[in-house]
Amino acid sequence: MTTTVDTTTAPTAAPTTRGRLRLHGLTATVLRLHRPALLVWCAYLLLMVGGMLWVHHVSGAQARAAQDTCRGQAGGCIDFDMFAFEEGMSLVGTFVAYASYAVAAWAGASLTGRELESGTARLAWTQSVTPTRWLTVKLAVPAVALTVGTTVLMLVYRWIWSANEGLRSDEWYYSDPFVNRGPAVVAYALCALAVGALAGLALKRALPALGTALAFIVCLHLYLDERSDTLWPAKTLTGTAASRLPMSAEQLDLGAVTGSGARINDLTCFDVDTDAGYARCMADNGFTDLYAEVHPQSHFWPLHLMTTGLVLTVTALLVLASFHLLRRRTGGTS
Repeated sequence: MTTTVDTTTAPTAAPTTRGRLRLHGLTATVLRLHRPALLVWCAYLLLMVGGMLWVHHVSGAQARAAQDTCRGQAGGCIDFDMFAFEEGMSLVGTFVAYASYAVAAWAGASLTGRELESGTARLAWTQSVTPTRWLTVKLAVPAVALTVGTTVLMLVYRWIWSANEGLRSDEWYYSDPFVNRGPAVVAYALCALAVGALAGLALKRALPALGTALAFIVCLHLYLDERSDTLWPAKTLTGTAASRLPMSAEQLDLGAVTGSGARINDLTCFDVDTDAGYARCMADNGFTDLYAEVHPQSHFWPLHLMTTGLVLTVTALLVLASFHLLRRRTGGTS
């Protein structure tokens, strides 16, 4: 008797990745290619969030305790813990506000410039990846990471800045708090990404693109730091209201009005405390009024949103210029 052995083997089941999200195609390629930059970005976010929490829970607690001790002393005292808190807050605020500089340098050197310089971009375009789709994914993947990351930083910074009003010495119109407490910090990061991509496409070399993108975002940031207070009409105060401004008001222009109606930069009567002293000072100097052009604290959001809108407009123009340049370089291939 012969025994028949069934040699037919069951088909091997394809391996599954149950519970895991796996990306495919160009998105996965971009993530693999720029994995070091993504890891650095994640480490930066953890470091900044950890630093801000340390400033709030450790340095802030020490400063509050020292502040209470100083209040109980007749002659007061030097609060070194307060200095430590302010230095820590200033340091993390600077790193958050100017992260766009590093983004511009990376985008110019690595996002597009290096691939065009080495020729890997053209190789990708010959393998069923159109230039437009290549650039779209190149911009979209880091844009998502930047938007999520900088939004987290903005929310944490805003919370800590507001929670320590009695400890901090900076005001809402100072450069770092002005940028970090709203979507402007996100807009700057996206603008840095866009200018880096355009510089890489235009120059097709990593190092020149790095320098060009960095110079552009630095100039834009510094320009808006100086000119953002002109993006919304200032409030004009006169009389004693002009001479007794709250500390939270950003002072743009102060002075006196002469009998001829001319404004002069004279602050002689601004330090007078009493109404009688104010009237006497005005009469002695021949002034008819005082004036002050200011931005009160209520102007933060109008100024901030105008700045954000301006930066996002520049970003959109840079992105459009990038796609236009790419189509010209590739003969209009989509």
